[in-house]
Parts: sequence; structure tokens; C-alpha cells
Amino acid sequence: MAKLYDLLKSVNVLESWNEKDLEVTGLAYNSKSVEKGNVFVCIKGFKTDGHAYILEAVSKGASALVVEDYQEDWQDIPQFRVEDSRKALAAMSDAYYGHPSQALKTIGITATNGKTSTSFMTNAILEEHGLNTGLIGTVVVKFGDYSEPTKLTTPESLDLHHYFAQMREQNVSHVTMEVSSSALDLSRVGSVDFDIVALNNISREHIDLHGSFEEYFNCKASLIREAGPGKWAILNLDDPYSASLVEETEANVLTYSVETRDGDLVCKDLDLSSGRAKFTVEVRKPFKVGDTSYEPMEFDVELSTPGYHSVYNSMAAIAAGLLNEVPVSTIQKGLKAFGGVERRFEMVFEDDFKILDDHFANYGNINVTLSTLQQMEYSNLKLVYAIRGSRGVTVNRENAEAIAEWAETLGLREVIATLSEPHVSEKDKVTEEELRVFQDVMDKAGIKVHLYRKIDDAINHAISEAEKDDVVLLAGCQGMDPGAKIALEQLSEKRPEMDEEKLFKPLKNRVAGIL
Repeated sequence: MAKLYDLLKSVNVLESWNEKDLEVTGLAYNSKSVEKGNVFVCIKGFKTDGHAYILEAVSKGASALVVEDYQEDWQDIPQFRVEDSRKALAAMSDAYYGHPSQALKTIGITATNGKTSTSFMTNAILEEHGLNTGLIGTVVVKFGDYSEPTKLTTPESLDLHHYFAQMREQNVSHVTMEVSSSALDLSRVGSVDFDIVALNNISREHIDLHGSFEEYFNCKASLIREAGPGKWAILNLDDPYSASLVEETEANVLTYSVETRDGDLVCKDLDLSSGRAKFTVEVRKPFKVGDTSYEPMEFDVELSTPGYHSVYNSMAAIAAGLLNEVPVSTIQKGLKAFGGVERRFEMVFEDDFKILDDHFANYGNINVTLSTLQQMEYSNLKLVYAIRGSRGVTVNRENAEAIAEWAETLGLREVIATLSEPHVSEKDKVTEEELRVFQDVMDKAGIKVHLYRKIDDAINHAISEAEKDDVVLLAGCQGMDPGAKIALEQLSEKRPEMDEEKLFKPLKNRVAGIL
């Protein structure tokens, strides 16, 4: 319970009608979730407008409205007009739950690629240090005994501050969360007190949502630009967009690099021959955090997660670990023990040949994935690619071009493509235009396409042809979510002598594509 006027102190109210200082039982932005005594915050979304659902909200017991447009039909109920109801929802949610993120060491990670893996790695390091942690992101929200698959990379602000409040009640000390560009644009992380923020990389993605690449970058960059004095920003000097922000934040800055070798933390002597990286981290700049002083030094790191991108993700996680005063030996143990995140260059079968599963989301992600394969030792590559449905011609052309650019280097003369039927929903179905642009790019590159409507048939093609020391890469976003499960089931049928428990172990803690 809270007083309405107390919640409104955090909001710039432009106009109000029928003011009353009510006892508030909660907040709601979805009319279906309204309970008696709630304040209903009317949000204008891309497809629906919360103002159109006031009748349902009031009939369910809403006692006050926060609006962007005055509602003449509701003169008997307190109304408070604000310029941006999303920002108002974030500020009021934070106030309602008693500013919970201030009680936590909150780490926010944004990037086009690698947010999930970096967050999981950071959490693994903190857990290895014996801390009571929380994790919020694309795959799951978890803390204590609570774990729930997520629908949004970053939850809506009301849900987010509620999670923080629950974590505070369970004595969580550190929370690591992914911060998406849409979350920044739509104020889902409004009023969150971040202690450490990181921007790992930027490449073309979600351009349709933001209108332009510049707007997309500015959304991402706002996480760094808005970090205040006394906070820390982790930036990747190998990425020009991340590097450009070094002088654009009031926060303390800790940089890292793998290729340019001019970060505060530098990766050197990198060995990726097995697919799993071994390297040395050199701390080149002395810095102090709390009671801990770091002097120039070197230490070795060995990752259990495969992939060149895992090196970058781990460098950001190492920086976060150091900024949380975690001993180097603990960071090393945490990263070595971390087995990876599902569908992020995940090794799901490793016997006479390998099956790798990767979400292959965009041009940048594809480049990093295929550059890792270049450094691995194997005979032939079988690429099973789920064409990205309902993401537009631009994204699909760029993805196809990334594959084509690596084809000669990787000896890739053919691609096994699929529309992923019947496993994708309407919102992820491949359009005729998307299929056409993929085919056009492959034709121009002289790459033969074996096209299958059903994902089962595409995977069966690859597995049936796989020979000793080959790599089968299951690549694609939503369309390839069930790929690992289908592949292992097919292997089980083809090789009944295999130990099923061992074979299906990679699926044990899966969230995506297991139904």
C-alpha cells in the first residue's frame, strides 16, 4: 500500500482532475491485470493504446488514471496527465516498491550481440564468489529459488521494479541484467539505479523499430551517457561505437580490447584451436574499486564455452568481476565452470562429429560465429540455416551476404535452408520477399541451396551426410529454436546404442524449443 500523492512526487504531472490522495494497492499498465485500488497507467503502444482500455480497468477496480490524453468520459475518477506515461510508470513503480534497485549492486549490459552470454558469465563469476545473485534477461529471470522463462529481454518497468523488490526481500546483493535498445527507448529501465553499465558492441539490428541506425545507437549509448559520477562504465575499444563513448559519460571508465591491444584490460596469446578459448588477460592500468587496488598484472583464463565471441563476452564479464572486487582466482574458476547459454555457439553433440547450435541473429553475430569456425579444426561444415522470418528484406539480405562472404574461406559450397515449418508462429513466418532475397544472394555467390519447408527434413539432410570430424551448424533465431532437440532425437533413432541420458544432457535446462 502507498499514498497516491507520494507516488506522484516522482512524476511531472502536467494537469490533474478530481484529485484525491488515495491509498493505492498497486499499479497496472495492462487492463487485464488491474485489481481493486490500482492506479491504471495508460501506455500508448505500437499496436494498442492503453487509453482504449480504461472501461475494463475501471470496471475491475482502478481508482485513478495516469494518462497522456485527458479522458472526458471519466470525469469522476482522478486523472493525472503526463507527457510520457512510460516514464511515469517507471518512476511510480520505483517509488511504490521503495526504490529497490538502490539496495542492490545492479549491473546493466547492452550490446547487439552477446548480452545474454555476458550476463550469464558475470553472474557465474559472482556466484563463484559466494554472492546471492539475481539474473534478468532474454532467457530467464532467476533469483533464490525463483526461475521463470522470459518474454522480453528487459521486462516492463513495473515488472522489473517488482523483481528488484523480491530480490531485496530475499537478500540478493548483486543483480546482472540485459538491457535491450527497446527497453532504453521505451523507458523500461527508467529509475533503475545502475552501479555498473557495459556496452559491448553495436551492429545493425532492430533498425525498423528505431527508424535509423543512428537512433538505434543513441538508444544503446544512453545507458552509458546517463551513468553518473561514482558509477562504472565498461567499454570495448575494438568496437568503434563503444569506444566513441569513453569521453561521453560522467562514470568511471574501464576499457577492454582483444584486437587493438590498447584497453585497460587486454586479451593476448589467444588460442582457439579447439573452439574453446585459452588466453592471457593483461591489466595495463592501475585502478581502485572500494577497498581493492589493482596494479598492472597478468593472469590466464580458460573458457568452457566455445567461440571467438565468448572471448569478448568474457572480457566484459572479467571487467565486471574486478569492479565487484572478486579475486582473480575466483574469476578464473567461475569462467572455467561456466558451461554457456543455450543457443549461443552451444556444443550440443561432440563425438565423431560436432553439432553446434547458434542463434545467428544478424550480420555482426554471423561474422563472429563464422570467424570462430575458421579458427577451429574440422573437416567439412554442414550449415543448416533457418531463414529469419518477418524481420524484413534488409536483415535477410545482410545475413545472406554474411554467409556468402565467409563461404570461400570455410569451403562452403552449399547451404541447407529451411522455413522452419510447422515450428514457427505467424509472427516468425518467412515471407516470399525474405526467401527471394536469400535465394538471390546465394545464387550470386554460386552457393547451392537445399531448401526445406520443414526443419526436421533440413536437419536430417545434414546429419545423414555428416562424417567424421565434420561440423553441423544449426543456425538461426526463432526458426532454429527446436533444432537441437530435433537433431538429438534423430541421432537417437539412427544410433539406438547411444546412452540417451548423455545424448540429451544439453537439453536438460533448456527453455527454448523443448516442447
